[in-house]
Amino acid sequence: MNTVLSRGASAAKAATGPTGEEHIPAIDMKGVAKTYPLGRRRGELTAIDSFDLTVARGEFVALLGPSGCGKSTVLRLLAGLEEPTAGTVRIEGGGPADLVASRRLGVAFQEHALMPWSDVWHNIALPFRIAGRTVDSGRVEELIELVGLSGFEKARPRQLSGGMRQRVAIARALALEPDVLLLDEPFGALDAVTRRRMNFELARIWADAGSTTVLVTHDVDEAVLLADRIVVLTGRPGRVRHIENVALPRPRSAEITRDPRFHSIVDRLTGLLDGPAT
Repeated sequence: MNTVLSRGASAAKAATGPTGEEHIPAIDMKGVAKTYPLGRRRGELTAIDSFDLTVARGEFVALLGPSGCGKSTVLRLLAGLEEPTAGTVRIEGGGPADLVASRRLGVAFQEHALMPWSDVWHNIALPFRIAGRTVDSGRVEELIELVGLSGFEKARPRQLSGGMRQRVAIARALALEPDVLLLDEPFGALDAVTRRRMNFELARIWADAGSTTVLVTHDVDEAVLLADRIVVLTGRPGRVRHIENVALPRPRSAEITRDPRFHSIVDRLTGLLDGPAT
């Protein structure tokens, strides 16, 4: 069986081994809340509350919800950029800081944050230098090929299209072969046609890389195309409203977007987002 199809189809069962032995999930958030103080007179803002999320190793999960519902807050907590006000956040059995310290966490945001003075090759090689490691030239070249940028090794960011810059950012996030990949609206600034093309590129990259992935998106079609499961959040404070298992075969090509099953899932999720919170 195709390994990608096997991983996607069995993601929900990945927390247990063939003998029923329990394994630690890649991500485990329990009862998480995050509150921000707004000053003495303005009180505080609760971004997420009573938030639970478990992600199996190798699974692709998308977080979907209205603007301001706390999706990016969840990613910042997973990336160790924020501390929860309540609850626990565990990644690969430890705290986010442990994964960050061991360079096993990759992050790509909407803003690519590439070094404008460096070319594609050196931007992708940057994590090796930050980690104090000798640059693995073979790995950098492998990633350049993986994201479809062979021939652009010497190009600087200003010489690349928006989609190409995002591919460099994703390749950089994958440089040290992270166990967990966090993506916060990586294609949000792209036009609709380029974004759709990049969705298929990301699906291919994820299939080859195999990292546990959490994607934040506002785009329902994007979530259904890419994810094994979709977690729909309520309005602020964000809580889990609905979890959708996306039982569509992999690999997913443009053909899947014409499948009635695809449209059924999109319609159901769109209805949830358009309807009143429960």
